[in-house]
Amino acid sequence: MTNKRQMTFEANETVLCFHGPLLYEAKILKTDWRSLDPLHGEEGPVYLVHYRGWKQTWDEWVPESRALKWNEANLAKQASLKESYPGKKKAVPKTSGSTESSDRGKKRAKDTSVDKEEEFTKRPEIKVPIPDSLKVQLVDDWENITKNQQLVPLPRTPNVVQILEMYRDSKKDKKAKNDEIFQEVLSGIKTYFDKCLGNMLLYRFERQQYVDIRKKNTGKEDSEIYGGEHLLRLFVQFPMLIAHTQMDQDSINALRENLVDMLKWMQKNHKELILSEYENASPAYQSIVKS
Repeated sequence: MTNKRQMTFEANETVLCFHGPLLYEAKILKTDWRSLDPLHGEEGPVYLVHYRGWKQTWDEWVPESRALKWNEANLAKQASLKESYPGKKKAVPKTSGSTESSDRGKKRAKDTSVDKEEEFTKRPEIKVPIPDSLKVQLVDDWENITKNQQLVPLPRTPNVVQILEMYRDSKKDKKAKNDEIFQEVLSGIKTYFDKCLGNMLLYRFERQQYVDIRKKNTGKEDSEIYGGEHLLRLFVQFPMLIAHTQMDQDSINALRENLVDMLKWMQKNHKELILSEYENASPAYQSIVKS
């Protein structure tokens, strides 16, 4: 029988892996075959990778499209991406057929990877503290869905777009409402939510619901369907997301300040923004999700 689930890489293999716009040396820890796009039923290989020189907390599952074989051509690509990165003025190293040039290129590519890893690991940890009452909400949210097999009723009211508007309106008598950075932060939160929901913010039991609700709301974005429960999960992910941006420290501080302020506002308006009860999924629906 032909094995349709053919894996390009295998456990313990050293690869180059995209993280943002750059390539880093990584080791494959595990392999698996998973759903890549629940909406269209697309499946494919995924790999648990550990980035050399990074903490284990940054280990992640990546699709095959983000991994490259460890060979001379891809090492040269890694070096080229590093050299063309904004703020770098050095020219892309030339390659030749000679062994000496090849060895130099390989060494430079490795040095480039190590330099980037060291630069990343030295960056201070970015903290976005979650208020205690919202931490309790996150735990309840997890238990309701993963243990009790309940679901957030969708579409939600207020949805994420409405919540952001409510937060903006809460600043109507303050200077912050007209502040350009404030407006950019609100726009950024919405953008992050729409990009991250399907990939990062759903529990396994919610994925069939996501497929169903997207089919019924093809003209809407996720931020117009989901609400405070899932928005709160995004705030938990923000430290990791911010850490992989190229924002300067002043921009990071301004963003963090706004995120902390919004969390305090969400804490004060907890009952209005977030559900206290979830709906039970039907036995037929549960069997679909578990299959």
